[in-house]
Amino acid sequence: MNAHSWTTTLRVSDGFRLADVDPESKPGYDKGKARGTEDLAAGLEKLNELQERLFAESRVGVTKDSVLLVLQAMDSAGKGGIVRHVVGGVDPQGVLLTAFKAPTDEEREHDFLWRIERRLPEPGFIGVFDRSHYEDVLIGRVRELADPSEIERRYEAINAFEAKVAASGTRIVKVMLHISPDEQKSRLMERLERPDKHWKYNPGDVDERMRWPEYMEAYQTVFERTSTEVAPWYVVPANSKWFARLAVQELLLAALEDIDPQWPAADFDIEAEKKRLAAS
Repeated sequence: MNAHSWTTTLRVSDGFRLADVDPESKPGYDKGKARGTEDLAAGLEKLNELQERLFAESRVGVTKDSVLLVLQAMDSAGKGGIVRHVVGGVDPQGVLLTAFKAPTDEEREHDFLWRIERRLPEPGFIGVFDRSHYEDVLIGRVRELADPSEIERRYEAINAFEAKVAASGTRIVKVMLHISPDEQKSRLMERLERPDKHWKYNPGDVDERMRWPEYMEAYQTVFERTSTEVAPWYVVPANSKWFARLAVQELLLAALEDIDPQWPAADFDIEAEKKRLAAS
C-alpha cells in the first residue's frame, strides 16, 4: 500500500464513529510485524531524504512549505515512541518538537491558541505537537475547565486557525493514537513494575482512566467538529506499537510527497568552482 492509500484508510470521514474502530486492528496492512518493521526502516530512508530536500529548499528561499504533525491520545498510547522512532530518524535541525503541558501563568493570560501559534513550524521544518490545542476541547470539556459556551467557541476558533495555517503553506497531519483501556492498563502496569519506567508514571493517569467514556465522547465530538478538508483527522489503531509507528510514518510521507520538494539548483558556475577549488 502506498503512502496515499493510508490517508484514505485512516481518515475520519462523514459518519465516522470512534466506537467502531478496533484498537487491535491494522487497517489496510496484513503483512505482519516482521514485514512492518522492515517497511518502517525503508520508509524512514524516504522520509529522511524528503525532509532534507524540504529543509534545503527553505534555506535558499524557494519554498514556504512545512509539515505539522499533531499527536493526540490517551496516556501511554505511544506518542513518545512516534517521536523517537519516526520523527527521530530525520535530521533534527529540520524538526521543531513541542510537548505541550498545562498552560503557564503567562499563557493563561492569552487566548488558548496564543501559545500554539508561537510554536508553528517555519518553512522547511517538520513541526510536532505532543499534545496540542485539542487539550483545550478534550480535558477542558471532560474536566469542565471552561464553560460549555467557551468550549463551543473553541471548535470554530480551531477551524479558522488551522485554515489560516494551511493557507500559509503548512500541511497539517492530525493523528489520534487509539488504544484500548486494557492495553493502557498493561502499559501503565509495566511502568510500575520497571524501575527504569517509574519516571514515566503519573498517578493522575489512573484518575483520567476513570473518565474513559467521557474522553471517547469528547474525541468523537472533536472529530465531528474539526476534521476539515485542509486539516483532516486520522485515527490510528495503536495497540500494536509497530503498526502505529508505520502508519504515522506513511501519513508524514504522504504529506511530504504532496509537497514534492526538490534539491535546489546551484546558483553558481559549478565547473568554474571546481577549477577554483582544485587550484586553491
